[in-house]
Amino acid sequence: MNTGEDTQGLRKILDMSRWISTFLLCMHYYIRLYPFFAELKIRSDITDRILRTLAGIGLFEGWMMVKFAVLIFLAISLLGVKGKKDEEIKSKNIIVYGALGLLLFFGSILSIYLPLDLKALATVYILLTSAGYLLILAAGTWISRLIKAGMARDIFNSENETFPQEERLLENEYSVNLPAKYNHKGTRRDSWINLINLFRGLLVAGTPGAGKSYFVIRHLIDQLMGKGFSMFIYDFKYDDLSVIAYNCLLKYIGRYKVKPKFYIINFDDLNRTHRCNPLDPAAMSDITDATEASRTIMLGLNRDWIKKQGDFFVESPINFMTAIIWYLKTYKDGKYCTLPHVIELMQADYDLLFEVLQTQEEIKVLINPFISAYQNKAMAQLEGQIASAKIGLARLSSPQLYYVLSGNDFTLDVNNPNEPKIICVGNNPQKLQVYGAVLSLYISRMIKLVNQKGKLKSALIFDEFPTIFFNHIDSLIATARSNKVATALAVQDFSQLKKNYGAEQSEVITGIVGNIISGQVTGSTAKTLSETFGKIMQDRQSRSINSSDISISQSTQLDYAIPASKIASLSSGEFVGMVADNPEEKIALKMFHCEIQNDHNAIADEEKQYKPIPIVKNISLEEIKENYENIKSQIASLLTTECEKGQLEKNNHNSEDGGVAKPVKKKQRKKNLKDNNKFTNTVSL
Repeated sequence: MNTGEDTQGLRKILDMSRWISTFLLCMHYYIRLYPFFAELKIRSDITDRILRTLAGIGLFEGWMMVKFAVLIFLAISLLGVKGKKDEEIKSKNIIVYGALGLLLFFGSILSIYLPLDLKALATVYILLTSAGYLLILAAGTWISRLIKAGMARDIFNSENETFPQEERLLENEYSVNLPAKYNHKGTRRDSWINLINLFRGLLVAGTPGAGKSYFVIRHLIDQLMGKGFSMFIYDFKYDDLSVIAYNCLLKYIGRYKVKPKFYIINFDDLNRTHRCNPLDPAAMSDITDATEASRTIMLGLNRDWIKKQGDFFVESPINFMTAIIWYLKTYKDGKYCTLPHVIELMQADYDLLFEVLQTQEEIKVLINPFISAYQNKAMAQLEGQIASAKIGLARLSSPQLYYVLSGNDFTLDVNNPNEPKIICVGNNPQKLQVYGAVLSLYISRMIKLVNQKGKLKSALIFDEFPTIFFNHIDSLIATARSNKVATALAVQDFSQLKKNYGAEQSEVITGIVGNIISGQVTGSTAKTLSETFGKIMQDRQSRSINSSDISISQSTQLDYAIPASKIASLSSGEFVGMVADNPEEKIALKMFHCEIQNDHNAIADEEKQYKPIPIVKNISLEEIKENYENIKSQIASLLTTECEKGQLEKNNHNSEDGGVAKPVKKKQRKKNLKDNNKFTNTVSL
């Protein structure tokens, strides 16, 4: 027991052990060097009798046995020493002193062979042995004064924040498995990131250079195609991912029951792009589809409107564009229902445009506020309602965009069992605002067709997701799971998502995904992820140094398993995250902090053998310009035909009522059409 009496008793035992050690050493000197002491007359009859008695004990025979006994008692006396702790004492000094002391203590025996007289030999031996003894004593005393601070060796608390991770390879027909290595209590171990349920959504985060594409997305494409997935890929930096997807399809095409076709949308290189109409009338069943398409393109062109949805001057241009889309969808069975035709028709003169739109009963309720404002000469209000839509859409008026958007090489039903597809849509960071809005429309229309029952398993991969706008992405992740649609979103930072989608929707997106893989991120994103990963039990040490002693206490407490500071300092290829499991495939160790292992040499060799994306069609500038002019002329013809038809019906109606029909002012009609064409061409240019 640690009582006062016990402490005093222990101290007496230690003191006695040291006295015994010193006594044995002195007796060793006296017995082995008796002639020296006798010559100095340091003797007596009593000591001589004691000497003869002790000499008969085997301990004092020879030179070494007694020295070992001296060290044993010295060591016992040092066990309970509690010297004043000193931070300046280093373990290196203790080792040097101890080694030198042992060398002198035992090596002093060699001094007796020196060619010296008796006095000199005895003096040298005693001095060397005593010096060695004192050095050993000093080293032993310093050991008790040395501060052992093991936590100082792990200044970043790295070993303490490690935790066991999943080391099993768990596969199923939908899984993606990434090999990795992790540290656990100073030991580097192999592990696996088992994405066995991608249908619950995957969010890949990381600053530029963190390795999102190289370590994660390329493996998603490769492994999912190897398991027969149809796929839609948004390639932000075309053609980084598109080339990977094309060559993976060539490698795994034999594994598909129905061989998929590869399609690509690219607005820069028209020789390597297919044409697709995102407003395909066959894919729009009612006017709500037109409303959704209109909202997507308008919010994609005007990102500030995302936070202002519901405002009068935001909803008005959306309704106006909805009316035009639905009119073209119903006109001649959707013959001109394309985005280029919508853009050209919207630029028409108000007189002609309103007269044409009024012929469609289903959209009268949508255009009534605009017609009322026009008839009441409220031009400022009308321009506020419509001009913002016209100005935004005018940015899309280019021959290249018209060429791609007006064709119909394929449909967007990616996971059609009879015609599976691998579709890559490419963006250009330098033309982000224009291309992003159009690609958002493609994605919005594609989701409507993919998220249906009875379709093939499919994957939707969005690189740099915040650069496009897709409304209700949370609904897709929530409902597409049962339809075997895996969604992967790559973002640089949650704040980037918040900027483009608004605070509420970004929180829903980041909160609804089941799988999270994050590279280096900073700020609030790192803090959010750290809180998401939770806490683990960690050892803690604390020390208190005073003038006479030091106290060290150890405890355990819950602390963040992966602190925000650690997430902010991850290296390229190093990821943290959490995976989701299935009811029948439980994963106890869902959280991970590891380094994904890529075979860099194998990947480099594979990329050298990649085949380039083939040319779809050699297209000339004349063909592109001709398509551009045809769309304009088709809209002009539509306006002329429908206006004349409407005037004729009005005249017939007046005649039946007994009234006199007013003659059509042909010159005025031609003037209006001429002004309309002139205005349209000016805006387009």
